Amino acid sequence: MDYNVYLLATDPQNPCRDVIHSRDTRLKVKVYCLDEEQFSPDDNEIQLYGYADQKLYAFETVSVAAEDALDLVGAIQWYAHYIEFPEMEILPEDPRPRAQYRDVK
Repeated sequence: MDYNVYLLATDPQNPCRDVIHSRDTRLKVKVYCLDEEQFSPDDNEIQLYGYADQKLYAFETVSVAAEDALDLVGAIQWYAHYIEFPEMEILPEDPRPRAQYRDVK
């Protein structure tokens, strides 16, 4: 069984602004800490969500290609292990009440 290798780009100014990179595909995934920052989903990208120790994360692809989208869950699972919360449940929709994440422009 082949396993993808992931790399993590971090922002020293913002610990909630990680970007997961797949070494073997073109997949890139931005990580957002929804408890600490605003997030407006991009309609052209894929978003998934997950709780880790009472903290809600959003994961959004960057210029996703169809063949790379299949690797998204694996990238999030890798990140869950990285933050030492491997039991993170990956959710297909934002679990917050709608009023909390309404797109404000």
